[in-house]
Formats: sequence, structure tokens, C-alpha cells
Amino acid sequence: MTTDQEKTLQGLRTAIQMEIDGKQFYLKASQASSNEAGRKLLEKLAGEEDIHRQKFEQIYESIRASNAWPSVTYQPDGGRSLRTLFARATQELGAKEKAPDTELAAAQTAVDMEAKTFDFYKKQSREVSYPAAKAFFEAVAAQEREHQLILLDYYEYLKNPAAWFVDKEHPSLDGA
Repeated sequence: MTTDQEKTLQGLRTAIQMEIDGKQFYLKASQASSNEAGRKLLEKLAGEEDIHRQKFEQIYESIRASNAWPSVTYQPDGGRSLRTLFARATQELGAKEKAPDTELAAAQTAVDMEAKTFDFYKKQSREVSYPAAKAFFEAVAAQEREHQLILLDYYEYLKNPAAWFVDKEHPSLDGA
């Protein structure tokens, strides 16, 4: 029979591995990116995955040692720093030509990864017994969802920068 502690620790081990895999993917994708906006965004995402991993490791060790969910201070910024970084980088680059297919594929893979981590953390939030654990998994899930939305925006930018700029920078062309 699996105890709540064992289930929680298994979930945390999975979360740690997901964050490690995410960081590695983002670092590799950032090095392969052919544009500055992509490099900056992907490097920042790698850093955020590392922060998640560190928090999960801290929680894991605390539960192993004391069989209780620790008090964890974690307040993501709701994606503001990523959106600001992406907005500045795209303004500097302007509406350049469409990105290579490999970069589009990497962006799509990243979107899919974030969707999977979102789903996993939402599931964990429903299955944990500690109220603090539920709140933590909900916060991380919300941040992963924000990552996914930013990556979708990045994908659209890569796919057609000129159309992206028209949509994002000039939503109304009627002058009204």
C-alpha cells in the first residue's frame, strides 16, 4: 500500500525530473535559436525551470526528513518578466523573415512540454493531502500555463513576424 508521503515523494521526483528535462531542452534550443528574441526567451525559461527544480528538491528533502510539507515561499510573477523580455526583444528585431522550420518545431515542442507540466501539476494539486502542497502545485501550474501562452506567442512570431506585429502592435487599423 502506498502512503500519502510515498505518493507525494514520487510526484516530487517526477516534477524534479520534468524541470531538469525542461531546463536542458531550453538551453539546447536557445543555443540553436537563430534570433535574439528566441535566445533570450529560452534562456529565461531555462532559468525558471531551474528555480522550480530547486523548490521541488527543497520540499522533497523536507518531507523525507520530517514527513511534513514545509513552509515554502513561492510567488511567481505571472509571466510579467518573460513577457517584458519577449516584447523588448521583438521590438529590437522588428518584423524579420519567417524562422527556419527547426526553430518552429522547437517552439511547438516547448508549448507541448509546458502543457504536459501544467496538466501534471494540476493533477498533483488534486491528489495531495497537504493544503500548502495544493497551493504550491496550483501556483507552479499557473506559471507553467503562462509559459505555454508566452511560447504560443513566440511560435506565432516565428511563423510570421509581420503578421504578428500587425496583430500585437496595431490591433486596429481603422484609425477609430
